[in-house]
Amino acid sequence: MEGEIVNKVAKSGIEQLDLADFNKPSGIVEIDLMPLLWQELVLREKEFRVWVKEHDWTIYEGKNVFVHCSNDAIVPAWAYMLITTLLEKAKNVFYGNSDVAKEALFIQNLEQTSFDHLKDVRVMVKGCSSVPNPNRAFIVLTRRLTPIVKSLMFGEPCSAVPVYKQPKKA
Repeated sequence: MEGEIVNKVAKSGIEQLDLADFNKPSGIVEIDLMPLLWQELVLREKEFRVWVKEHDWTIYEGKNVFVHCSNDAIVPAWAYMLITTLLEKAKNVFYGNSDVAKEALFIQNLEQTSFDHLKDVRVMVKGCSSVPNPNRAFIVLTRRLTPIVKSLMFGEPCSAVPVYKQPKKA
């Protein structure tokens, strides 16, 4: 049929990956040490240990927990270590704010995803994506894909930038 619109991208055999598909942070819970500080400045060991003893740690089971202090107080390292020992049933424990936790979970998801289905496939990694620290994610993804894909491109099908091509087999 003359004038029929043909989707050449669909027929090209190129698998497109979007980093946003791997960005699924869920079950993130915060422990902020700031309310536990005396005058929001100093961590007093005796009061802190009472809080640690009385706190319900079961609420963190199976969750991704980030531990931080939301003000500029100096919190001793042992306090973070002590809390971490009590979060043994948490899925993950991160130091830093929620953005740090989300980025770490995103990268962890990229590192744990199986890409076996892309063996000897031409892959296009979508260029525009709303993910935390995309450059780090592109590096992780590239290291995961280059041993298995036929070729790796960046961008959109209309403006692809070749990144990697599998060497010819002898």
